Order: sequence, then structure tokens, then C-alpha cells
Amino acid sequence: MKKLVLTLAAVFAMTSSYAQTADELKALQGPKKDSIAAIQGRVDALQTQIDALPGWKKGAFGTIGGNFSGFNNWFSKGIPNSSAGNIGFTVNAFANLKKEKFFWRNSTNINLQWVKIDDKDIDTDDDSFQQATDVFNISSLYGRNISKSFAISALGEYRTTLLSNFNDPGYLDLGIGATWTPLPDLVVVIHPLNYNFVFSSEDDIFESSLGAKIVADYTRQLNDVSFKTNFSLFQSYTSSDLSNWTWTNSFGYTLFGKIGVGFEFGLRGNPQETLNYELNTLGNAGATFDTIDNQTQSYWLFGLNYSL
Repeated sequence: MKKLVLTLAAVFAMTSSYAQTADELKALQGPKKDSIAAIQGRVDALQTQIDALPGWKKGAFGTIGGNFSGFNNWFSKGIPNSSAGNIGFTVNAFANLKKEKFFWRNSTNINLQWVKIDDKDIDTDDDSFQQATDVFNISSLYGRNISKSFAISALGEYRTTLLSNFNDPGYLDLGIGATWTPLPDLVVVIHPLNYNFVFSSEDDIFESSLGAKIVADYTRQLNDVSFKTNFSLFQSYTSSDLSNWTWTNSFGYTLFGKIGVGFEFGLRGNPQETLNYELNTLGNAGATFDTIDNQTQSYWLFGLNYSL
């Protein structure tokens, strides 16, 4: 009995000592966390000042995603003997020049993906990788400052696909107006005079027109985080059927070195592309702008990220 009491007393003493030590360490940890937060705040403030300095600022980051799978006699699956794969990558790059009296901002977004499904029980099926997502966008914005945050500007933006049907359709926006830059990394473009050139072999579907162009872009690289969101809208003065919009978002987080994880997703609305799909892909000969369901297009990619 005496040994049991001594053992319990020893365990209690050790537990109390451990609890006291843990509480002491946690008490010391609190101020250090506050110090780290304060230091990070000063670093972020310095980075903001650096971003506001004149001169060129360049950067790029991309995401690579892929997965492969195989099945053999997996009878609970509709295709028991098959293999599948998905690969893709994105690239976001920018080169921005800032001077006292003017600025010149350039950016590129590329997203390409391929998929394959091979039914091993059918020798005649297509077991090659086929194009899934195909996005190419390049833009150039020049502005002459009239105040700290406002400028008279001109914008050129080109959008198309690379893997198939290059420039069919292709969209080229050229316009002038004003640009608002409330933050070093945020740009809002409002161009009431813009012409949307549409290049396509389907002249009876795709049509160029005059309209207004609105673009909002936020691009930031801070420590281990890279982020970009871009919204581009063309509102046709001729008809809303000739209008279009695209919204892309890219995020990258560095884990070690220049390698991390990345995620990108995009949304688009384009009645001309929808009508072309209904007529030439689905074979719906009676489709018109009034009868189609202009659903929002979308894509996404998640995978490894590499920052340049």
C-alpha cells in the first residue's frame, strides 16, 4: 500500500510538473507569435512600397496537374478493363512597366489539358489523349496618367485556342478609355469605345461589333503566395448576343523551394460560341440565339505549382 501511495504521488508530481512546464512554454510562445506577426506586417508594408516604385516588374507562375488510373476485371465499374489519364498545365506571366507619367502592363494566361479513356475490351476505340481545355489570352494596356490613380488608356486583348481551331474563333479587342489603379496590383479598365474583332470561318454565326470593354485585374506575388484574378467583359452596342465575358482565377502556394500547389478555375459566357456548338457539333439545325440555352462555361485544374 505504501508503494502504491508513493507511486501515485510520483505520477502526480510528474504530471503537475509537465503541466506547469507546458503552461510556461505556452506563455513564452504567445509573445513570440506576436513578434512574428509584427515582423511580417513590417515586411508586407515594405513589399507594398517596393511594388509602388517605378520600373519593370516581371513574374510568372504555373500549375501542372495529372492523374492516371487502370482497371482489370473491375466488374462493379461500367468498363471493367480500362485505363484513364488526365494531364494539364497553366502558365500565368506578367511584365509591367511603371513610370511617373505612364504605365504599360502586359499579361498572358495559358491553360491546356488532355484526357484519355481506353476501353481494353474494344480494339477500335480511341485510346489517345484528346484535347480537353484550351485557353490562350494575351493583353497589353498602356496608360498616360492624369492623376495618381486615373489615366487615359488604350487596350489590346486577344483570346483564342492553341491546340485546335486556332483563331477560329479568335477575338481581338482594341479600345480606348480610362483606367483606374487604386492599388499597385489592382487595375480597372473602362473603355466605352472598343471594337471587338471576331475571326471565324462561320461568318453567319460570329460577328464583329462596336461596344464597351471592362476589365478588372488583380495580380500579386507575396512571399509564398501567388494570386491572379482577371475579369474581362465586352458589351456589344449592336446586340447582347454578340457580348461575351471571361473570369479566370489562379492561385499558387510554395511549399519548398519553388515548388508548391496550385489551383486555377475559369468561367465564361459567350452566346456566339454556344450557338456554334449547337449548330456544328450537336447538329441542331434549328438553333438560333433565341432558342439556345447559353449556359456558363467553366474549367478547373489542381496540381503542383512552380514559381519562376
